[in-house]
Amino acid sequence: MREPFKGSEVMRLGGMSRGTLRWNYTAIFPDVYASKHALPTVRLRTVGAWLWSGRKAVIAGRAAAALHGARWVDAATPIELIWRNGRPPRGIIARNERVDADELVEIAGMLVTNPARTALDLGRHLPRGLAVAHLDALSRATGVTAGEALAARRPKSRGLRRSTVALELMDAGAESPKESWLRLVLIDGGLPAPTTQIRVGDDTSVAFLDMGWEAAMVAIEYDGEQHRTDRRQYARDVRRSEMLRDLGWWVIRVIKEDHPAVIVARTREALARRPAVRLPPRL
Repeated sequence: MREPFKGSEVMRLGGMSRGTLRWNYTAIFPDVYASKHALPTVRLRTVGAWLWSGRKAVIAGRAAAALHGARWVDAATPIELIWRNGRPPRGIIARNERVDADELVEIAGMLVTNPARTALDLGRHLPRGLAVAHLDALSRATGVTAGEALAARRPKSRGLRRSTVALELMDAGAESPKESWLRLVLIDGGLPAPTTQIRVGDDTSVAFLDMGWEAAMVAIEYDGEQHRTDRRQYARDVRRSEMLRDLGWWVIRVIKEDHPAVIVARTREALARRPAVRLPPRL
């Protein structure tokens, strides 16, 4: 069996002995099994959590975002369900919350919160930084907007204020959690919110900058490990940097070792030398 299944159901139907179940499969949740050779993906664990609920729960939160095509959801992420159960097993979060029919879609036979409700819940239940990273990915995958998510609000629902803050920071232009993090570093440092995915160049040579300020021609980009370990990527980066320099762009490159205060200081200095962007006073 490639998909998770309920052990009790399979044995009751005579499709498997207890010995076969014990030797070839592993329990991912109570009475829910998967092949010992199966990778514990978000999807596999989501199907398993749904089976554990008796096929009654609604998939929500990060698991719902992943089913909608959002990237960067870790395989070990707890599976969030809207279902009434006060003692879910480890790896499942069950919330007894109201959800209406118009907030649901069906994916692979399971009921899943739609992108707008999923976005609202991500903002309600996750810390701001983590919420924004997942919201960026969800918006990029589905096109959901902050306005659509906020329209799903209900008075007195828990976490509405937190969700509003996170949703107002959502940006589909972020291509990775680190880009989401970098954007928040700049905003929290008192700088104007940057524009994401800035297109520069012409028909013969085009580049997209992670984020920046077009009027000042100042950009800031996060360099991941692939920029240093992939020789072809490195060569492309060299050519790209030359093009951006010739066009007059000031590009600040950030790596994981950079401290947020240093990133903000470098960016503020660059913008101060390009007066097309009005800087707020230092915090």
